Amino acid sequence: MTRKLRRAVMYAVLVIASLLSVFPLYFMIVSATNTSAQVLGARLLPGLQLLTNLHALMAQQDLLAALWHSSLNAVSTTVLALIVCAVAGYGFEVYHSRGKDAVMNILLLTMMIPFAATMIPLFRMFSEAGLANSTLAVILPAISTPFLILLFRQSARSFPHEILDAARIDGLGELTIFVRMFIPTMRSTFAAAAVITFMGAWNNFLWPRVILISNSQQTITMLISNFRAGYVIDYGVLMLAVLVASLPTMIIFLILQRSFANGITGAVQ
Repeated sequence: MTRKLRRAVMYAVLVIASLLSVFPLYFMIVSATNTSAQVLGARLLPGLQLLTNLHALMAQQDLLAALWHSSLNAVSTTVLALIVCAVAGYGFEVYHSRGKDAVMNILLLTMMIPFAATMIPLFRMFSEAGLANSTLAVILPAISTPFLILLFRQSARSFPHEILDAARIDGLGELTIFVRMFIPTMRSTFAAAAVITFMGAWNNFLWPRVILISNSQQTITMLISNFRAGYVIDYGVLMLAVLVASLPTMIIFLILQRSFANGITGAVQ
Protein backbone atom coordinates (compact mmCIF):
# COMPACT_ATOMS: atom_id res chain seq x y z
CA MET A 1 0.00 0.00 0.00
CA THR A 2 1.47 3.32 -1.09
CA ARG A 3 1.87 6.27 1.21
CA LYS A 4 -0.89 8.25 -0.53
CA LEU A 5 -3.29 5.34 -0.30
CA ARG A 6 -2.57 4.88 3.41
CA ARG A 7 -3.18 8.56 4.00
CA ALA A 8 -6.45 8.44 2.04
CA VAL A 9 -7.64 5.45 4.07
CA MET A 10 -6.66 7.19 7.30
CA TYR A 11 -8.57 10.35 6.40
CA ALA A 12 -11.59 8.32 5.31
CA VAL A 13 -11.65 6.53 8.66
CA LEU A 14 -11.30 9.83 10.52
CA VAL A 15 -14.12 11.42 8.51
CA ILE A 16 -16.43 8.47 9.18
CA ALA A 17 -15.57 8.50 12.89
CA SER A 18 -16.19 12.27 13.03
CA LEU A 19 -19.58 11.94 11.34
CA LEU A 20 -20.60 9.16 13.71
CA SER A 21 -19.56 11.31 16.69
CA VAL A 22 -21.39 14.42 15.47
CA PHE A 23 -24.56 12.66 14.31
CA PRO A 24 -26.20 12.36 17.78
CA LEU A 25 -25.70 16.10 18.32
CA TYR A 26 -27.12 16.86 14.88
CA PHE A 27 -30.13 14.60 15.46
CA MET A 28 -30.78 16.27 18.83
CA ILE A 29 -30.77 19.75 17.25
CA VAL A 30 -32.96 18.69 14.33
CA SER A 31 -35.40 16.81 16.56
CA ALA A 32 -35.90 19.92 18.68
CA THR A 33 -37.48 21.57 15.62
CA ASN A 34 -39.79 18.66 14.73
CA THR A 35 -42.97 17.14 16.11
CA SER A 36 -42.99 13.99 18.20
CA ALA A 37 -44.22 11.92 15.25
CA GLN A 38 -41.42 13.24 13.05
CA VAL A 39 -38.84 12.43 15.70
CA LEU A 40 -40.15 8.88 16.01
CA GLY A 41 -40.02 8.69 12.22
CA ALA A 42 -36.30 9.57 12.34
CA ARG A 43 -36.68 12.75 10.31
CA LEU A 44 -33.22 14.15 9.59
CA LEU A 45 -34.23 17.56 8.25
CA PRO A 46 -35.02 20.65 10.35
CA GLY A 47 -38.69 21.40 10.94
CA LEU A 48 -40.79 24.42 11.85
CA GLN A 49 -41.85 23.39 15.35
CA LEU A 50 -39.09 25.03 17.39
CA LEU A 51 -41.24 27.84 18.82
CA THR A 52 -44.18 25.47 19.33
CA ASN A 53 -41.96 23.06 21.25
CA LEU A 54 -40.52 25.93 23.28
CA HIS A 55 -43.98 27.17 24.27
CA ALA A 56 -44.98 23.62 25.22
CA LEU A 57 -41.81 23.21 27.26
CA MET A 58 -42.37 26.46 29.13
CA ALA A 59 -46.01 25.56 29.76
CA GLN A 60 -45.31 22.05 31.05
CA GLN A 61 -42.23 22.75 33.18
CA ASP A 62 -40.66 25.70 35.00
CA LEU A 63 -37.65 25.83 32.69
CA LEU A 64 -36.18 29.11 33.95
CA ALA A 65 -36.25 27.96 37.58
CA ALA A 66 -34.59 24.66 36.66
CA LEU A 67 -31.87 26.49 34.74
CA TRP A 68 -31.34 28.84 37.69
CA HIS A 69 -31.00 25.99 40.17
CA SER A 70 -28.63 24.06 37.90
CA SER A 71 -26.54 27.18 37.30
CA LEU A 72 -26.38 27.97 41.02
CA ASN A 73 -25.38 24.41 41.87
CA ALA A 74 -22.80 24.11 39.08
CA VAL A 75 -21.14 27.52 39.55
CA SER A 76 -21.03 27.25 43.35
CA THR A 77 -19.67 23.70 43.20
CA THR A 78 -17.03 24.70 40.65
CA VAL A 79 -15.78 27.73 42.60
CA LEU A 80 -15.65 25.91 45.93
CA ALA A 81 -14.09 22.76 44.42
CA LEU A 82 -11.33 24.79 42.75
CA ILE A 83 -10.47 26.51 46.03
CA VAL A 84 -10.58 23.40 48.23
CA CYS A 85 -8.88 20.98 45.83
CA ALA A 86 -6.22 23.47 44.72
CA VAL A 87 -5.23 24.16 48.32
CA ALA A 88 -5.24 20.43 49.11
CA GLY A 89 -3.19 19.46 46.06
CA TYR A 90 -0.74 22.30 46.68
CA GLY A 91 -0.35 21.27 50.31
CA PHE A 92 0.15 17.58 49.52
CA GLU A 93 3.04 18.38 47.17
CA VAL A 94 4.69 21.47 48.65
CA TYR A 95 4.58 20.19 52.23
CA HIS A 96 5.49 16.67 51.24
CA SER A 97 5.84 13.88 53.80
CA ARG A 98 5.28 10.14 54.09
CA GLY A 99 2.18 10.71 56.19
CA LYS A 100 0.65 12.87 53.47
CA ASP A 101 1.47 10.18 50.90
CA ALA A 102 -0.45 7.66 53.01
CA VAL A 103 -3.44 10.02 53.23
CA MET A 104 -3.28 10.57 49.48
CA ASN A 105 -3.27 6.84 48.85
CA ILE A 106 -6.37 6.48 51.02
CA LEU A 107 -8.06 9.25 49.03
CA LEU A 108 -7.23 7.49 45.78
CA LEU A 109 -8.70 4.26 47.13
CA THR A 110 -11.99 6.06 47.74
CA MET A 111 -12.25 6.62 43.98
CA MET A 112 -12.99 2.90 43.67
CA ILE A 113 -16.07 3.15 45.88
CA PRO A 114 -19.23 3.69 43.79
CA PHE A 115 -21.41 6.63 44.73
CA ALA A 116 -24.38 4.30 45.25
CA ALA A 117 -22.54 2.80 48.24
CA THR A 118 -22.23 6.18 49.98
CA MET A 119 -25.53 7.69 48.89
CA ILE A 120 -27.63 6.36 51.79
CA PRO A 121 -25.14 7.46 54.52
CA LEU A 122 -24.93 10.87 52.87
CA PHE A 123 -28.70 11.18 52.76
CA ARG A 124 -29.04 10.27 56.45
CA MET A 125 -26.26 12.68 57.40
CA PHE A 126 -27.80 15.64 55.56
CA SER A 127 -31.31 14.75 56.73
CA GLU A 128 -30.23 14.68 60.38
CA ALA A 129 -28.45 18.01 59.85
CA GLY A 130 -31.66 19.53 58.48
CA LEU A 131 -30.15 20.18 55.05
CA ALA A 132 -32.36 17.88 52.97
CA ASN A 133 -34.09 19.58 50.04
CA SER A 134 -31.54 22.40 50.02
CA THR A 135 -28.97 23.67 47.55
CA LEU A 136 -26.23 23.26 50.15
CA ALA A 137 -26.87 19.52 50.30
CA VAL A 138 -26.30 19.26 46.54
CA ILE A 139 -23.11 21.30 46.59
CA LEU A 140 -21.20 20.05 49.64
CA PRO A 141 -20.51 16.42 48.57
CA ALA A 142 -18.91 17.61 45.33
CA ILE A 143 -16.56 20.35 46.51
CA SER A 144 -13.71 17.94 47.27
CA THR A 145 -12.91 15.01 44.99
CA PRO A 146 -9.80 12.79 45.00
CA PHE A 147 -9.41 13.24 41.25
CA LEU A 148 -9.16 17.04 41.41
CA ILE A 149 -6.80 16.87 44.39
CA LEU A 150 -4.60 14.48 42.42
CA LEU A 151 -4.79 16.76 39.37
CA PHE A 152 -3.57 19.79 41.33
CA ARG A 153 -0.96 17.73 43.16
CA GLN A 154 0.51 16.47 39.91
CA SER A 155 0.53 19.99 38.50
CA ALA A 156 2.22 21.33 41.65
CA ARG A 157 5.12 18.95 40.99
CA SER A 158 6.13 21.08 38.00
CA PHE A 159 6.11 24.24 40.13
CA PRO A 160 9.74 25.22 40.86
CA HIS A 161 10.47 24.82 44.56
CA GLU A 162 13.40 27.23 44.22
CA ILE A 163 10.89 30.02 43.60
CA LEU A 164 9.07 29.06 46.79
CA ASP A 165 12.29 29.21 48.80
CA ALA A 166 13.20 32.57 47.28
CA ALA A 167 9.74 33.98 48.01
CA ARG A 168 9.92 32.82 51.62
CA ILE A 169 13.34 34.40 52.04
CA ASP A 170 11.87 37.67 50.70
CA GLY A 171 9.26 37.50 53.43
CA LEU A 172 6.17 36.43 51.48
CA GLY A 173 3.58 34.45 53.41
CA GLU A 174 2.30 31.07 52.28
CA LEU A 175 -1.12 32.44 51.32
CA THR A 176 0.49 35.21 49.26
CA ILE A 177 2.72 32.70 47.48
CA PHE A 178 -0.29 30.52 46.69
CA VAL A 179 -2.46 33.36 45.39
CA ARG A 180 0.12 35.47 43.57
CA MET A 181 2.49 32.79 42.28
CA PHE A 182 0.90 29.34 42.20
CA ILE A 183 -2.55 30.24 40.83
CA PRO A 184 -1.32 32.36 37.84
CA THR A 185 1.20 29.65 36.93
CA MET A 186 -1.43 26.88 36.97
CA ARG A 187 -4.12 28.64 34.93
CA SER A 188 -4.47 25.72 32.51
CA THR A 189 -4.89 23.27 35.39
CA PHE A 190 -7.57 25.47 36.92
CA ALA A 191 -9.33 25.64 33.55
CA ALA A 192 -9.26 21.85 33.17
CA ALA A 193 -10.55 21.37 36.71
CA ALA A 194 -13.28 23.98 36.12
CA VAL A 195 -14.50 22.21 32.98
CA ILE A 196 -14.55 18.80 34.66
CA THR A 197 -16.29 20.07 37.79
CA PHE A 198 -18.84 22.22 36.01
CA MET A 199 -19.83 19.44 33.61
CA GLY A 200 -20.14 16.95 36.45
CA ALA A 201 -22.21 19.31 38.60
CA TRP A 202 -24.43 20.42 35.73
CA ASN A 203 -25.14 16.87 34.56
CA ASN A 204 -25.54 15.45 38.07
CA PHE A 205 -28.88 13.67 38.36
CA LEU A 206 -28.85 10.88 40.94
CA TRP A 207 -27.87 12.85 44.05
CA PRO A 208 -30.18 15.85 43.39
CA ARG A 209 -33.02 13.41 42.70
CA VAL A 210 -32.41 11.76 46.09
CA ILE A 211 -31.76 14.81 48.27
CA LEU A 212 -34.15 17.33 46.65
CA ILE A 213 -37.54 16.14 47.76
CA SER A 214 -39.77 18.79 46.19
CA ASN A 215 -39.87 19.96 42.58
CA SER A 216 -39.41 23.57 43.70
CA GLN A 217 -35.64 22.92 43.77
CA GLN A 218 -35.46 20.73 40.66
CA THR A 219 -32.48 20.98 38.32
CA ILE A 220 -32.50 20.75 34.54
CA THR A 221 -31.65 17.03 34.62
CA MET A 222 -34.58 16.40 36.95
CA LEU A 223 -36.82 18.41 34.64
CA ILE A 224 -35.83 16.20 31.70
CA SER A 225 -36.57 13.06 33.69
CA ASN A 226 -40.05 14.38 34.48
CA PHE A 227 -40.94 14.20 30.79
CA ARG A 228 -40.45 10.44 30.86
CA ALA A 229 -42.76 10.03 33.83
CA GLY A 230 -45.92 10.66 31.82
CA TYR A 231 -47.99 8.25 29.80
CA VAL A 232 -47.43 10.18 26.55
CA ILE A 233 -44.00 11.59 25.73
CA ASP A 234 -43.66 14.52 23.35
CA TYR A 235 -40.24 13.73 21.91
CA GLY A 236 -39.94 17.07 20.15
CA VAL A 237 -40.30 18.91 23.46
CA LEU A 238 -38.07 16.37 25.18
CA MET A 239 -35.27 16.83 22.63
CA LEU A 240 -35.56 20.61 22.97
CA ALA A 241 -35.15 20.26 26.74
CA VAL A 242 -32.09 18.07 26.19
CA LEU A 243 -30.67 20.65 23.78
CA VAL A 244 -31.18 23.48 26.28
CA ALA A 245 -29.54 21.37 28.99
CA SER A 246 -26.55 20.60 26.74
CA LEU A 247 -25.79 24.15 25.62
CA PRO A 248 -24.04 25.48 28.78
CA THR A 249 -21.58 22.59 29.00
CA MET A 250 -20.82 22.81 25.28
CA ILE A 251 -20.20 26.56 25.53
CA ILE A 252 -17.94 26.19 28.58
CA PHE A 253 -15.92 23.45 26.90
CA LEU A 254 -15.55 25.37 23.61
CA ILE A 255 -14.31 28.44 25.49
CA LEU A 256 -11.81 26.52 27.64
CA GLN A 257 -10.93 23.62 25.34
CA ARG A 258 -7.33 24.71 24.71
CA SER A 259 -6.65 25.35 28.38
CA PHE A 260 -8.41 22.08 29.20
CA ALA A 261 -6.08 20.11 26.93
CA ASN A 262 -3.00 21.89 28.29
CA GLY A 263 -4.09 21.34 31.88
CA ILE A 264 -4.73 17.62 31.43
CA THR A 265 -1.49 17.13 29.51
CA GLY A 266 0.51 19.02 32.09
CA ALA A 267 -0.97 16.95 34.88
CA VAL A 268 0.04 13.57 33.48
CA GLN A 269 3.54 14.36 32.28
